[in-house]
Amino acid sequence: MRILFVGDVFGKPGRDALLRWLPGFCEERAVDFVVANGENAANGAGITTRIAQRLLDGGVDVITTGNHVWRQKDIYPFLAADERIVRPANYPVGAPGRGLTVRPAREGGEVAVVNLAGDLYLHSGMSPFRIVDRLVEEAQQLAETILVDLHAEATSEKVAMGHYLDGRVTAVVGTHTHVQTSDARVL
Repeated sequence: MRILFVGDVFGKPGRDALLRWLPGFCEERAVDFVVANGENAANGAGITTRIAQRLLDGGVDVITTGNHVWRQKDIYPFLAADERIVRPANYPVGAPGRGLTVRPAREGGEVAVVNLAGDLYLHSGMSPFRIVDRLVEEAQQLAETILVDLHAEATSEKVAMGHYLDGRVTAVVGTHTHVQTSDARVL
Protein backbone atom coordinates (compact mmCIF):
# COMPACT_ATOMS: atom_id res chain seq x y z
CA MET A 1 0.00 0.00 0.00
CA ARG A 2 1.25 3.46 -0.88
CA ILE A 3 0.53 6.09 1.75
CA LEU A 4 1.22 9.79 1.29
CA PHE A 5 1.57 11.89 4.43
CA VAL A 6 1.65 15.68 4.06
CA GLY A 7 2.41 17.89 7.03
CA ASP A 8 1.83 20.73 8.01
CA VAL A 9 -0.47 22.37 5.46
CA PHE A 10 0.02 26.04 6.27
CA GLY A 11 -2.45 28.75 5.28
CA LYS A 12 -3.97 29.48 1.89
CA PRO A 13 -0.70 29.03 -0.04
CA GLY A 14 -0.27 25.56 1.47
CA ARG A 15 -3.89 24.57 0.81
CA ASP A 16 -3.82 25.82 -2.76
CA ALA A 17 -0.51 24.09 -3.52
CA LEU A 18 -1.69 20.80 -2.01
CA LEU A 19 -5.01 20.78 -3.83
CA ARG A 20 -3.39 21.70 -7.14
CA TRP A 21 -0.60 19.11 -6.82
CA LEU A 22 -2.37 16.20 -5.10
CA PRO A 23 -4.52 14.67 -7.88
CA GLY A 24 -1.70 14.36 -10.41
CA PHE A 25 0.80 13.12 -7.85
CA CYS A 26 -1.60 10.48 -6.53
CA GLU A 27 -2.38 9.25 -10.02
CA GLU A 28 1.27 9.23 -11.12
CA ARG A 29 2.45 7.41 -7.98
CA ALA A 30 -0.63 5.18 -7.49
CA VAL A 31 -1.19 6.52 -3.97
CA ASP A 32 -3.74 4.48 -2.03
CA PHE A 33 -4.24 6.72 1.00
CA VAL A 34 -3.55 10.39 1.82
CA VAL A 35 -3.12 11.90 5.28
CA ALA A 36 -2.47 15.61 5.81
CA ASN A 37 -1.85 17.58 8.98
CA GLY A 38 -4.24 20.51 8.71
CA GLU A 39 -3.95 22.23 12.07
CA ASN A 40 -2.51 25.41 10.52
CA ALA A 41 -4.57 25.39 7.32
CA ALA A 42 -6.60 28.45 8.38
CA ASN A 43 -3.93 31.09 7.83
CA GLY A 44 -1.61 29.45 10.33
CA ALA A 45 -4.15 29.33 13.14
CA GLY A 46 -6.22 26.17 13.27
CA ILE A 47 -8.61 24.76 10.70
CA THR A 48 -12.19 25.63 9.83
CA THR A 49 -14.97 23.28 8.79
CA ARG A 50 -14.98 24.78 5.29
CA ILE A 51 -11.24 24.27 4.89
CA ALA A 52 -11.38 20.72 6.27
CA GLN A 53 -14.17 19.84 3.85
CA ARG A 54 -12.22 21.36 0.96
CA LEU A 55 -9.15 19.23 1.79
CA LEU A 56 -11.27 16.09 2.10
CA ASP A 57 -13.09 16.82 -1.17
CA GLY A 58 -9.69 17.43 -2.80
CA GLY A 59 -8.39 13.92 -2.10
CA VAL A 60 -7.19 13.89 1.51
CA ASP A 61 -8.51 10.78 3.28
CA VAL A 62 -7.71 11.79 6.87
CA ILE A 63 -6.76 15.12 8.43
CA THR A 64 -4.63 15.08 11.57
CA THR A 65 -4.30 18.10 13.84
CA GLY A 66 -2.36 19.29 16.87
CA ASN A 67 -2.10 22.04 19.44
CA HIS A 68 -3.64 24.73 17.19
CA VAL A 69 -6.80 22.75 16.44
CA TRP A 70 -8.84 24.73 18.99
CA ARG A 71 -8.15 28.15 17.41
CA GLN A 72 -11.23 28.06 15.14
CA LYS A 73 -14.35 27.25 17.17
CA ASP A 74 -16.48 26.33 14.17
CA ILE A 75 -14.42 23.13 13.79
CA TYR A 76 -15.59 21.68 17.13
CA PRO A 77 -18.84 20.10 15.83
CA PHE A 78 -17.03 18.81 12.73
CA LEU A 79 -14.35 17.18 14.93
CA ALA A 80 -17.10 15.43 16.87
CA ALA A 81 -19.11 14.34 13.83
CA ASP A 82 -16.68 13.45 11.03
CA GLU A 83 -14.40 10.42 11.34
CA ARG A 84 -12.06 11.76 8.67
CA ILE A 85 -10.51 14.34 11.01
CA VAL A 86 -8.67 13.48 14.22
CA ARG A 87 -7.25 15.48 17.10
CA PRO A 88 -4.57 14.32 19.53
CA ALA A 89 -5.89 11.39 21.56
CA ASN A 90 -4.01 12.50 24.66
CA TYR A 91 -6.03 15.70 25.03
CA PRO A 92 -8.37 15.88 28.02
CA VAL A 93 -11.42 13.65 28.23
CA GLY A 94 -14.42 15.50 26.88
CA ALA A 95 -12.54 17.34 24.14
CA PRO A 96 -14.49 17.21 20.87
CA GLY A 97 -13.48 14.55 18.38
CA ARG A 98 -11.37 11.43 18.43
CA GLY A 99 -7.70 10.50 18.34
CA LEU A 100 -8.05 7.30 16.30
CA THR A 101 -9.89 6.64 13.07
CA VAL A 102 -10.01 3.82 10.55
CA ARG A 103 -10.74 4.55 6.91
CA PRO A 104 -10.75 2.50 3.70
CA ALA A 105 -7.85 2.77 1.26
CA ARG A 106 -8.50 3.25 -2.45
CA GLU A 107 -7.38 -0.23 -3.51
CA GLY A 108 -8.81 -2.08 -0.52
CA GLY A 109 -7.82 -2.61 3.05
CA GLU A 110 -8.23 -0.35 6.04
CA VAL A 111 -5.83 2.25 7.43
CA ALA A 112 -5.86 3.23 11.10
CA VAL A 113 -4.60 6.73 11.86
CA VAL A 114 -3.62 7.64 15.42
CA ASN A 115 -3.03 11.30 16.31
CA LEU A 116 -1.01 12.21 19.42
CA ALA A 117 0.51 15.42 20.78
CA GLY A 118 3.98 15.53 22.24
CA ASP A 119 4.53 16.39 25.86
CA LEU A 120 7.83 18.28 25.70
CA TYR A 121 7.14 22.04 25.35
CA LEU A 122 3.53 21.48 24.20
CA HIS A 123 1.99 20.46 27.55
CA SER A 124 -0.64 18.23 26.01
CA GLY A 125 -2.07 17.17 29.35
CA MET A 126 -0.93 13.56 29.22
CA SER A 127 2.21 11.95 27.89
CA PRO A 128 1.50 10.24 24.56
CA PHE A 129 3.46 7.25 25.84
CA ARG A 130 0.83 6.69 28.55
CA ILE A 131 -2.00 5.98 26.10
CA VAL A 132 -0.36 4.85 22.87
CA ASP A 133 -0.33 1.14 23.81
CA ARG A 134 -4.12 1.08 24.23
CA LEU A 135 -4.63 2.97 20.96
CA VAL A 136 -2.30 0.68 19.02
CA GLU A 137 -3.99 -2.42 20.43
CA GLU A 138 -7.36 -1.03 19.36
CA ALA A 139 -6.03 -0.12 15.91
CA GLN A 140 -4.53 -3.60 15.45
CA GLN A 141 -8.02 -5.09 15.86
CA LEU A 142 -9.35 -2.87 13.07
CA ALA A 143 -6.62 -2.53 10.44
CA GLU A 144 -3.36 -4.06 9.25
CA THR A 145 -1.93 -0.66 8.33
CA ILE A 146 -1.41 1.71 11.27
CA LEU A 147 -0.03 5.24 10.95
CA VAL A 148 0.82 7.34 14.01
CA ASP A 149 1.20 11.13 13.74
CA LEU A 150 3.03 12.51 16.76
CA HIS A 151 2.52 16.26 16.67
CA ALA A 152 5.45 17.41 18.79
CA GLU A 153 8.07 20.11 19.19
CA ALA A 154 11.07 17.91 19.93
CA THR A 155 12.21 15.59 17.18
CA SER A 156 13.78 13.40 19.87
CA GLU A 157 10.29 12.69 21.24
CA LYS A 158 9.17 11.58 17.77
CA VAL A 159 12.23 9.36 17.33
CA ALA A 160 11.64 7.83 20.78
CA MET A 161 8.03 7.05 19.81
CA GLY A 162 9.25 5.43 16.62
CA HIS A 163 11.56 3.14 18.56
CA TYR A 164 8.86 2.41 21.14
CA LEU A 165 6.36 1.37 18.45
CA ASP A 166 8.87 -0.39 16.19
CA GLY A 167 7.31 -3.60 14.89
CA ARG A 168 3.80 -2.70 16.07
CA VAL A 169 2.77 0.00 13.60
CA THR A 170 3.41 0.68 9.93
CA ALA A 171 4.89 4.14 10.44
CA VAL A 172 5.37 6.93 12.95
CA VAL A 173 5.51 10.39 11.43
CA GLY A 174 6.05 13.72 13.11
CA THR A 175 4.45 17.09 12.54
CA HIS A 176 4.54 20.56 14.12
CA THR A 177 8.04 21.88 13.48
CA HIS A 178 6.98 23.70 10.25
CA VAL A 179 10.41 23.06 8.77
CA GLN A 180 11.95 19.91 7.38
CA THR A 181 14.12 17.93 9.74
CA SER A 182 16.65 15.17 9.07
CA ASP A 183 15.18 12.56 11.36
CA ALA A 184 13.95 10.01 8.82
CA ARG A 185 14.68 6.46 9.87
CA VAL A 186 13.75 2.98 8.79
CA LEU A 187 13.46 0.82 11.90
